[in-house]
Amino acid sequence: MRHKKAGYKLQRDPSARRALLRGLVTNVIERERVITTVPKAKAARPLVEKMITLAKDGSLHARRQAAAFLFTPAAVKKLFDGLAKRFGTRNGGYTRIVRLAPRKGDGAELAMLELVGSELVKRAAERARRKEERLQAMREGREVDSEGGKN
Repeated sequence: MRHKKAGYKLQRDPSARRALLRGLVTNVIERERVITTVPKAKAARPLVEKMITLAKDGSLHARRQAAAFLFTPAAVKKLFDGLAKRFGTRNGGYTRIVRLAPRKGDGAELAMLELVGSELVKRAAERARRKEERLQAMREGREVDSEGGKN
């Protein structure tokens, strides 16, 4: 019986499981969303939440703890400079798991683990890019349609 044995084993030995979860957490922080299986997403979710909570603390000790867990320095930088400010007023619930269609090869249940608000950030960046293109086109004296294409 597994009484009081929390966590997911994911059919891996402890070192492989830790490496897998560290990689997932690093990718979620860098790309703001990752598609994986449902059990892996559920296992990685609390770790992503913990990393964001560390970033909100912002101390040197917290930065070193995050750097010891994450694989890339770019992920640590994004975590402390970008995500800490974005989730500064939010008390938990930084991620969401959205179930997707089964994987074609083996039928495994897939899920998307993403940061809350990432869709708004990506849409805003796309909107700003299109607006900049329209302004540039107006300066050059050519017309641009509403989707950002040239006429």
